[in-house]
Amino acid sequence: MLTPVEPPPGRAAPTTMPEPTGHRPPWWRGIGGHVVLAVAGLASAFPVYWMYATSVKPSEDVLDRRLVPASVTLDNYAHVLASLPFGSMLVGTFLMAAAVAAGTVLTSVLAAYALARWDFPAKRLIMLLIVCTWLVPVQATMLPNYVLISQLGLLETLTAVVLPQLVTAVAVLLLFQHVSAFPRELFDAATMDGRSPFGTLVSVLLPNIRPAIAAVTILAFIGAWNEYFWPTMVLRRSDDLIQVGIRSFLTSEGNDWGALMAASGLACLPVFALYFALQRQVVDAFVRSGLR
Repeated sequence: MLTPVEPPPGRAAPTTMPEPTGHRPPWWRGIGGHVVLAVAGLASAFPVYWMYATSVKPSEDVLDRRLVPASVTLDNYAHVLASLPFGSMLVGTFLMAAAVAAGTVLTSVLAAYALARWDFPAKRLIMLLIVCTWLVPVQATMLPNYVLISQLGLLETLTAVVLPQLVTAVAVLLLFQHVSAFPRELFDAATMDGRSPFGTLVSVLLPNIRPAIAAVTILAFIGAWNEYFWPTMVLRRSDDLIQVGIRSFLTSEGNDWGALMAASGLACLPVFALYFALQRQVVDAFVRSGLR
């Protein structure tokens, strides 16, 4: 039997805030943390810089270890655009990532809403199982997923790429925290107004957790866009997704590193644009949820 979650006990009245004393900490306090963050940021950004730096090197300098290319050329980009149907690959990859993001938001919203709104038998066990799935490496589930997809006859289809990625524990836990922190009084008011649980979800809850939904959407989209191993397992054709197309530059005769980096750089541009357009929603949702 489902019973609504009882509202949390009232909090004590806030104490009076101490008056500022006007004392400011010295400027050098905390500089060590900023140095560590700067080093971590540079270490994270360096592979991206090296990818684009390699992509503009001539073929004879592609293994050159100098930080700044001695000469710059766009021949690798021209070779990629001439060798691959990059436009159709972008469209196919975008549709795949959008389907994964939409499915992830749908399943995680429904799961988080049910787990946070009602008490029912085995609720804690279900939460524990969800957390346990987060701890299982993806590589450990790939073989069972491949066998299941093969038995369903979905190999060589985009459905095979999308289906195993529709539910993620991170998305469920992220939205569960937001729904749990939502004021219970608004749920009670919606019930008194005669709204159904689904109507309360659509008209009351979803408009108030849009930053969290935006964060889940972006993270799911980027995760699906960057996924390489699973699409190359279930797809053999090279003109469906960018991930599969990039593989064509890795051959037994030798690897075309310049073209590989150029194709990877082109594939990253839509993700960079999406993140820079919606980064405020992502940062806001992570700060509120405490998942950092």
